[in-house]
Amino acid sequence: MHAFAGAIAEIPVGRYEGASGRSKKAKTLKVAALVVAAGRGHRAGGTIGSPKQYALVGGVPVLRRSIDTFDAHPRIDLLAVVIHPDDQELYLGATRDCSMKLRAPIVGGDTRQQSVLAGLETLAGEHPDVVLIHDAARPFADAKIIDRVISALEAGARGAIAASALADTLKRVDDRGRIGATIPREELWCAQTPQGFTFAEILDVHRKAAASGENRFTDDASIAEWAGLDVVVVEGSSANRKLTTAEDLILADRLLSSRDRDLVPHVGTGFDVHRFGDGDHVWLCGVRIEHSHSLVGHSDADVGLHALTDALLGALGDGDIGAHFPPSDIQWKGARSNIFLEDAARRARERGGRISNVDVTLLAETPKIGPHRDAMRAAIAAILEIDIRNVGVKATTMEGLGFVGRGEGLAAMASATVLLPY
Repeated sequence: MHAFAGAIAEIPVGRYEGASGRSKKAKTLKVAALVVAAGRGHRAGGTIGSPKQYALVGGVPVLRRSIDTFDAHPRIDLLAVVIHPDDQELYLGATRDCSMKLRAPIVGGDTRQQSVLAGLETLAGEHPDVVLIHDAARPFADAKIIDRVISALEAGARGAIAASALADTLKRVDDRGRIGATIPREELWCAQTPQGFTFAEILDVHRKAAASGENRFTDDASIAEWAGLDVVVVEGSSANRKLTTAEDLILADRLLSSRDRDLVPHVGTGFDVHRFGDGDHVWLCGVRIEHSHSLVGHSDADVGLHALTDALLGALGDGDIGAHFPPSDIQWKGARSNIFLEDAARRARERGGRISNVDVTLLAETPKIGPHRDAMRAAIAAILEIDIRNVGVKATTMEGLGFVGRGEGLAAMASATVLLPY
């Protein structure tokens, strides 16, 4: 069995840990993600009927899984994909309902190096500070890896790549199949993606490589090394393996398709209300929104996340938010509600469960929810470590009726489906 077989079954799309402690002010870099999907995938053979990045694994195209990981991550500001000119229809089919982060597809070149340069040239118009370049055929990268790459760049690295320490013993073999030497592995790492760089520098070195006719590079770190840029390594994951062969695709599909076989759906609902008070913003579904008033509560009074937390706890039959985080406890005064939702998600995982989908309806006259809907979905997906496509956020007014209609406060109701073992 492949080394990644046991790991990928446990990696949810869009996984992210640590967002709850990150304030809006801490987000200092404009971060772009560039997914490279212009290859033909010849080593996957002709059995899948399309380029491997569009093959289904667990019912979802490989490319879509790669896109969703970056789309759901709150540190990624914009996202673009480089595709083969013949794949326009396949791409459109794989990317329906993505968020507004995703830009129009970019046509790539004959080599990966040319495709990356085409993508960088297009993104230059949006002036990102850093860019994370990722191979579409690595659909099991997770948000922790993205965090580590971005953190290295924030700390001053000019380049940072995900990688894993080599575990196998290496042998040098001659043309007759005889072992000639054992190669020390202590300083050897297997390069992965995403690979992150300061945007202006990686664009400049790609341009220089193209102008000089250098076209031998198999990843972006090697181009950076050629240009004399220091590149650091951050911890990747054994699951973050590139799907190269037809066997890889088949194995990944089997693992993902079978993981829910012995799980039963449990549904829970939640409801929450908070009144308005003095202030200049509200927190709704994990997103800070400027407003003429704030919501009053012991924590940040995020009605959307409170209702959703109760929905998850209801599906688990595990009390309610007040039982686990009593308002009388001073440690929760002013706390971000992400903490409560993360705890409910942890309880589901500890039961061997998986959150299938969640849905929140906000009852509000103001502020307007529509402009923030995608950010809310992304925030919830990141907290719960689920695919953003399985997160619904809606809003309705009360037509001037009741306390919501009079502008005295906000309410939210939510539902959640959790798949739990028999």
